[in-house]
Amino acid sequence: MVDLKKICDKAVKAALETEKFIIKESENFDISRTEVKGLHDLVSYVDKGSEKILVEKLSMIMPEAGFITEEGTSSKRGSGYDWVIDPLDGTTNFVHGIHPYAISIGLTCNGEPVAGVVCNAGCNEIFRAWKDGGAWLNDNPVKVSGASSLSHSLIATGLPYNNFSRLENYMACLTHFCKTTHGIRRFGSASIDLAYIACGRFEAFFEYDLKIWDVAAGIIILREAGGRVSDFSGNEENLDGQEIVAANSLVFPEFLENVSKFMQD
Repeated sequence: MVDLKKICDKAVKAALETEKFIIKESENFDISRTEVKGLHDLVSYVDKGSEKILVEKLSMIMPEAGFITEEGTSSKRGSGYDWVIDPLDGTTNFVHGIHPYAISIGLTCNGEPVAGVVCNAGCNEIFRAWKDGGAWLNDNPVKVSGASSLSHSLIATGLPYNNFSRLENYMACLTHFCKTTHGIRRFGSASIDLAYIACGRFEAFFEYDLKIWDVAAGIIILREAGGRVSDFSGNEENLDGQEIVAANSLVFPEFLENVSKFMQD
């Protein structure tokens, strides 16, 4: 049987080694070496370098596991387990010299997240979780907040940056939450947004047009902290990031109802 705790602990070490590389490169980062993958979609040599480090180190932890990576460093697929990696979640923040940006490492079994690590790079924060093992920030267990209504909730989101097909609906949803919650924050790193719900800093998060590597680690961390995650229809399985609604379990039904009302019209 796979020991998910041991695997998660080793993944933390891989994340910390990668964090050292990212921090070193941030000191003299050359923005001219940034590439554009698509409209407003940036990638740097730091993304690629981080991913190579992670693939190498994670391959030693579970040689049988495959990889789903943002930068395509490895195309290997496992028969059951796959590492799902975002080597620098928040690249735009990084290239502009602002936080947060994160290393996100998820482990899936037959497509469902079973372990995850999110390293808030440069901030001395490592979030981790494994199935039935709880959620942790550094060495301390964490839980979602006890807020029970949107009127007592702080909401996180990610603004569309290259897919504007649902922008009108999104802005209407945003306007609604501006009027009915404690406020809205946009940090630019989905893995951090999910981790922050897990430790009670945010109550809820929604976004569209993400990818699986943006959310795989955060999903298991949030669930193990007592939260819920689904798409805009309420489906909580086989999530790929294209639609995501996440919240503590008390707020989740009300939050999902509101997001669905605007985003599915």
